[in-house]
Amino acid sequence: MKIPPYLKKGDTIGITCPAGYMAKEKAQTCINTLQDWGFEVMVGKTLGSRSKNYFSGTDDDRRDELQAMLDDERINAILFGRGGYGMGRIIDHLDFSKFKKNPKWLIGFSDITVLHCHLNRRLKIAALHAPMAAAFNDGGNKNEFIGSLHKAITGKKARYQCAANPYNKQGSINAELVGGNLSLIAHLCGTPSALITKNKILFIEDVGEYIYNTDRLLYQLKRNGQFEGLAGLIVGGFTDMKDTERPFGKKVYEVISDIVKEYHYPVCFGFPVSHEKENYALKVGAQYALKVGKKNVQLSEL
Repeated sequence: MKIPPYLKKGDTIGITCPAGYMAKEKAQTCINTLQDWGFEVMVGKTLGSRSKNYFSGTDDDRRDELQAMLDDERINAILFGRGGYGMGRIIDHLDFSKFKKNPKWLIGFSDITVLHCHLNRRLKIAALHAPMAAAFNDGGNKNEFIGSLHKAITGKKARYQCAANPYNKQGSINAELVGGNLSLIAHLCGTPSALITKNKILFIEDVGEYIYNTDRLLYQLKRNGQFEGLAGLIVGGFTDMKDTERPFGKKVYEVISDIVKEYHYPVCFGFPVSHEKENYALKVGAQYALKVGKKNVQLSEL
């Protein structure tokens, strides 16, 4: 796995929106903070675009801008404005030949999971699952989760800890970390971007899903063999979950626990990776040590 170069003061971070629309003013605190950190910022036209629909521009607009930033050697990292939906429409039309020779950190989560998984499967290049532009607002630029992004892009190794959870399965393992949004990981099954999870630590999170649909997504991964042979599993936030009028009958963590109970690897529930502010930066493709103990959970980058 190739690790892109870490950033230093004076380097340039590009901001683009390859999926859903984002108003430019919602990214201003992010831009200011990146500049305070000592970076130059190059803002693409898709941020605050004049698009009248869901997307931040046509498929061609979004693809062309991302392609230009991937190829531009003056840009040292790309931070995505937001996720939503859209990467799956353009991923097969991107040319990674220049990027493969000069990789850079691609930073985001949610729909950006498509890009992270593609890099992991096809190019063997690490990426950064981390807060995007909107997370800097409302004082977020001063919290530990945005701080973890700064540390990650400047080469400081992560040392995270969270409380134990009743659904946890204890154990310790060192392995490559992969994962992201559950819906997108399931969506990629059967495509050239699908994750290979054997002997790896998988992390998952999601937002706004019905519990029955989460159960269906998990069974898709299970039937596809992506839970079998894992080194470990990290379950992040499953926020704003919904239930049907006739209840599914289980909470989401219970659903996940039941599906993986037959496997004998460490499992952590409630890790701070989510669509909420609790979203630590995680390097997809990097090596980590996961220790799930009686009192707490530790995830340390090797």
